[in-house]
Amino acid sequence: MSEISAGDAMATAASTVGWRRAGIAGAAIGVIAAGAAAGVAVERLTVGRGMRKRARLALDATGPYGSLRGMPGRATADDGTELYYEIDEVDPGTGNGTGGTPPGNGAGPRRRRLFGRKAPAPVTVVFSHGYCLSQDSWHFQRAALRGLVRTVHWDQRSHGRSERGRAQAQGVHVGIDQLGRDLKAVIDAAAPEGPLVLVGHSMGGMTMMALADQYPALMRDRVVAVAFVGTSSGKLGEVSFGLPVAGVNAVRRVLPGVLRALGSQAELVERGRRATADLFAGLIKRYSFGSRDVDPAVERFAERLIESTPIDVVAEFYPAFTEHDKSAALPLFLDVPVLILAGDKDLVTPSSHSEAIADRLPDAELVIVPDAGHLVMLEHPETVTDRLADLLVRAGAVPESSNVGGHGSTAQQPGGR
Repeated sequence: MSEISAGDAMATAASTVGWRRAGIAGAAIGVIAAGAAAGVAVERLTVGRGMRKRARLALDATGPYGSLRGMPGRATADDGTELYYEIDEVDPGTGNGTGGTPPGNGAGPRRRRLFGRKAPAPVTVVFSHGYCLSQDSWHFQRAALRGLVRTVHWDQRSHGRSERGRAQAQGVHVGIDQLGRDLKAVIDAAAPEGPLVLVGHSMGGMTMMALADQYPALMRDRVVAVAFVGTSSGKLGEVSFGLPVAGVNAVRRVLPGVLRALGSQAELVERGRRATADLFAGLIKRYSFGSRDVDPAVERFAERLIESTPIDVVAEFYPAFTEHDKSAALPLFLDVPVLILAGDKDLVTPSSHSEAIADRLPDAELVIVPDAGHLVMLEHPETVTDRLADLLVRAGAVPESSNVGGHGSTAQQPGGR
């Protein structure tokens, strides 16, 4: 890979004559949306392009993933940014509202109201998504837990249905600590009382670490369990993304300037990303999944999630990851059940990063999923859901008798509600 300067990158991105070149660069930034930049097989650019375009349109029309909806709400971050979230409440009669065990007849526990008192707040499971994704990336786990336990799914700032970060619109650098404060705002609005289970994928796991670091009393008083999925506590600047050492070093040298240039020419790059959809799809598959037999509808769903993140948002978030270091905050999770799960073929946050977290949390359950990439919760949803359900049982969030295993399969196609 030849080295280019930030100025050259900016000139290239700004040139309307070279918009196709900028488009390819935009597709490369799509890899960063999945986590990195690398090559893809040449035949994907030339063989069956029209057929694949028709297939994408068909999958978009029929794919059920990301269709689940809940009760909407908005929280306000400390800089005024509106953060969108949805709540799925417990279905009446399931017996899981307070984490109690239902009576033998299968009916839910009888709630008693005493004068001046109210029923205890239920356990709430708060899901935080990763970089360039949205709350819909938890589709299978949401389908599995729906009605069994109270859940909150939220879109991180500038992602999904949340507002573009107001501070970032004014040029303020976004950091992981800001995301931790955003999560606190969502908790205050959507789950102000009761026990909490925190679940985070990739950037979402880092967000949880930042929350704990800044609000240790919240961890001590309310958090009863934690799940880290495909995440890292630091040293992301050392990740190779499956590239040769020379290639990694070159990417690291030019990437900040390229990102700034592309972010400043968002409209041009977005047009290029659309024009290079085949290349983009191949890169997404390489950096999102580890197995060969991923459901094509799931692959397309991952593409749509990442495609929906504007290039300027991709650019403004990326530097936060090289600066991220929350290893010192990990001991704050020592007193609660912890699940640490990662794919063994994750090129974005390699499983060694999950192992490093487990080293600091020796009582945690560490699960390395075979043939799994970065989007393990979409690629192997049954495994992730099974381990998450076990964590919820250990935390008292759902009864052991709850039937979670029958949900969340790629073979199922639950509709919205």
